[in-house]
Parts: sequence; structure tokens; C-alpha cells
Amino acid sequence: MGAGRTEERPQPMKITRPDLGAPLLAVVLLAGTVLAACQPTVKVEAPQEPITINLNIKLDAEVRLKIEEQAQEDIAANPDIF
Repeated sequence: MGAGRTEERPQPMKITRPDLGAPLLAVVLLAGTVLAACQPTVKVEAPQEPITINLNIKLDAEVRLKIEEQAQEDIAANPDIF
């Protein structure tokens, strides 16, 4: 290369990316809408009929206790009964 002649360096290539702002925003909004639409709905309502609780309890233990106490008193009063 001769005197007085300057070498030009090649310029690096500029790589441009496509603008993804608007399509990405649209995809995010669409995904958010779809996810919000798929959420289950829970409803809490009072029953139409009143709640009844059945308290039919056998009082067998109390009856047996009274009979046992009476039997012990009878045995104590009459030790020769058996």
C-alpha cells in the first residue's frame, strides 16, 4: 500500500432484531385472559332446609350403673342371698 494512501477498515455488520414489543405484549395479555377465565368459582350458600342433629343417644350406661348400685346394696343387705 502506497504512501499517502489510507486503508479503510470494513465496518462491522449491524444485526437488527425485529421489534417484539407489541406481539409479546399481545401474547402476555392473551395468556393472562385465558388463565383468568379458567379459574374455578366457589359459591357458599346457606342450605334451603334447616340443619338437624339427631340426638338419639342410648342411655344404656346410666341404666346399668343404677342396676349395679342397686345390686350391690341388695347383696350388702343380704349377704346370704348367693
